[in-house]
Amino acid sequence: MSENHYCIIIPTYNNCRTVADVAQRALAVCGDVIVVNDGSTDGTDDVLKDVDVTVLTHDCNRGKGKALKTGLMYARDNGFTHAVTIDADGQHFPEDIPVLMEASEQNADSLIVGCRNLTSENMPRQNTFANRFSNFWFRLQTAQCLDDTQSGFRIYPLDRLYGMWLITSRYEAELELMVYAAWHGVRMIGVPVRVLYQLEGERVSHFRPFRDFFRITVLNTLLCLGAVLYALPLALFRLITGKRHG
Repeated sequence: MSENHYCIIIPTYNNCRTVADVAQRALAVCGDVIVVNDGSTDGTDDVLKDVDVTVLTHDCNRGKGKALKTGLMYARDNGFTHAVTIDADGQHFPEDIPVLMEASEQNADSLIVGCRNLTSENMPRQNTFANRFSNFWFRLQTAQCLDDTQSGFRIYPLDRLYGMWLITSRYEAELELMVYAAWHGVRMIGVPVRVLYQLEGERVSHFRPFRDFFRITVLNTLLCLGAVLYALPLALFRLITGKRHG
């Protein structure tokens, strides 16, 4: 029997049309599902009333990064060893969670990332560009290769999370969590998963192309500095001392 204890975290903001379905399908995989309602104003609380999940609510919208932090801290404080994160917009298939769990069971200290097919016909062009851009910087900052650094479909080993107090409030927080983990010796493992993009106008997305892309660019600049001033000396220290983790 596995010694790992998993939960599923679903951050959501105004996804009332899809969040209940995602949560119900997640429950079919794992009995511990946590939905973080990040100040939704579209009746999300109402659609979750009949779904047997734990709901954590922000009084106002604080951003995906803060929602993830709320869920991850709750999971760690309640004895879970690993947390699966999945978006509430329906693009990911909860039925693929066992594939990530299998990889996690074999690599309990690794961060497992569900990698989408970036060349699929229904992948929005701007998503493909942004992901390749992010993949390049991630490789430069961590010396690790990953095919989909922007995927929110992941499994975090909760005792290997670093810099939780540093993470920013919005989308770039997911990149930060991976970079900080990689700097401390956590391996990233990509697992192919399916993805479903709804037709233009049907999918609820809160990504702000120009503002969020600017924030991510600034973050990548700072992370490159951190890689030189912090991560490289830390890696040398681990090499000299023989310590695997920082």
